[in-house]
Amino acid sequence: MKIKTLAIVATPMMIALTVPSVAQAALSMLDGLTKGGWEVRYRDGSSPKKICVRTGREFVQLRHRSGNCNRFVVEDGANQVTVQYTCRANGYGRTNIRKESASLVQIESQGIADGKPFQFSAEARRTGDC
Repeated sequence: MKIKTLAIVATPMMIALTVPSVAQAALSMLDGLTKGGWEVRYRDGSSPKKICVRTGREFVQLRHRSGNCNRFVVEDGANQVTVQYTCRANGYGRTNIRKESASLVQIESQGIADGKPFQFSAEARRTGDC
């Protein structure tokens, strides 16, 4: 009887210790980026895009601007994050962002948007206020 009781008590405690670390990934590297106006320059020669950065998370879904997406943090490091996301009825993506400084990041992303595959590499640089 004692073994069963211990197993019943231990299992919820083990779950409580492991689940929050995945579910509460902070993406603090993105929080450390300088807020304001940024320009994203795509390496394939596409026209640069200007965005207003308030949290840094704007870089995660450059091809999926809607907020109806679920995110899974794959890597949450001091200078690099990788996020995989799925957007209902609009595809999915996986984005890696590497911080060179608080005002310069490198972005690699790929996935499906509007039924078409995409893959890009870009550099984003802070340009001023929004």
